[in-house]
Amino acid sequence: MSLPFELQVGLRYTRAGKRRAGAGSGNGLISFVSFISVLGIALGVAALITVLSVMNGFQKEVRDRMLGVLAHIEVTSGSGGIADWQALAARVRSDPEVVGAAPYVSGQVLLTRGESFRGALLRGVLPSAEPAVSDLDRDMVQGHLTDLVPGSFGIVLGSELARSFGVGAGDRITMIVPEGQVTPAGVMPRFRQFTVVGVFESGHYEYDSTLALVDIDDALRLFRQDDYTGVRLKLKDMQRAPEVAYDLSRLLRGDYLVLDWTQQNRNWFAAVQTEKKMMSVILALIIMVAATNLVSSLVMTVRDKQSDIAILRTLGAQPRSITAIFVIQGALVGLLGCGAGVVLGVVLSLNIGSIVSGIEHLLGVSFLPKDVYFINTMPSDMHTSDVILIGCFSIVLSLVATLYPSWRAARVEPAEALRYD
Repeated sequence: MSLPFELQVGLRYTRAGKRRAGAGSGNGLISFVSFISVLGIALGVAALITVLSVMNGFQKEVRDRMLGVLAHIEVTSGSGGIADWQALAARVRSDPEVVGAAPYVSGQVLLTRGESFRGALLRGVLPSAEPAVSDLDRDMVQGHLTDLVPGSFGIVLGSELARSFGVGAGDRITMIVPEGQVTPAGVMPRFRQFTVVGVFESGHYEYDSTLALVDIDDALRLFRQDDYTGVRLKLKDMQRAPEVAYDLSRLLRGDYLVLDWTQQNRNWFAAVQTEKKMMSVILALIIMVAATNLVSSLVMTVRDKQSDIAILRTLGAQPRSITAIFVIQGALVGLLGCGAGVVLGVVLSLNIGSIVSGIEHLLGVSFLPKDVYFINTMPSDMHTSDVILIGCFSIVLSLVATLYPSWRAARVEPAEALRYD
């Protein structure tokens, strides 16, 4: 079956520009501008895919390291503590998404050793249940969580916190609890000596520098509490945490507060999403500039092909057919640029770590020094939805760029175009 003549002419014009590039300065300039348009669209698409993949990679790395310390969901009581955490855990486990539960006790304390003072978040954990909801046991660089024995008043410190005090396993550190005790001399803060039994390194500075762990029974005794602060939960799919948290809040129907990890870190994730959107807008301008070049090349093509347009019109071609010819020509340029950009962007996204490592080795530099950044390799997490969205955006923009030149081509008057030919 023969192709429509609009498609045939559009394909011929696209190929002719390349074959006749040396035939004349006009054709050569048109071919060069078309090449720049294809190159601009390809680079814009590739840059947008690569940058979004790298940003997704950084977000995934930070999120995974953050959730190695935090729980996917925390359930607390609005009226006080939770006396029977196992009964509460049994209720929430009725949701098939919940795969782990562990109690905790938390509070603010002041740690001191010699002349050094640091505020810290103290978390009382149940060593046997904690691995079910966090990766802290795997993040231990000294000791193990099981070294936290009830009554021994052992403590596990974050790596940065331990480094700030210059302590390691076996050293002693003093803890000051803000809630004081009444004495004849007035209200005095409570002191307690703890022995460092381990050090963890999660890779997230905020938690490595502020978090300390003790056995949950020691934490209850230290804070003079009888009830637990809450229960931490782990899910099969952490991305479903908001949905599961809503279902659990309806299931419990009591004086319980259910918070998922997106709510606990709302400001950070909102900042990341805003940054991604702004970066997408900025990089999309590259594609828009390339589309402007496409408009210029098509306008020049229309002026160069005025005699051809006039002949087609005298042979009976309708204005809409002339419009279709140049829309097809512009669309082919856009598709070529989009296709090349998608291929280049996908290749770069899948190999960005190796490419950056090769550049670092070649130049003898380090873009992400280990002593400055907790992520020392270039991460990438390419989303198929991003690639499809970027590809569709570039194609639509290319089609829009063809409308004005095609409209101008359809308005060419045969008599005027052939007067001087």
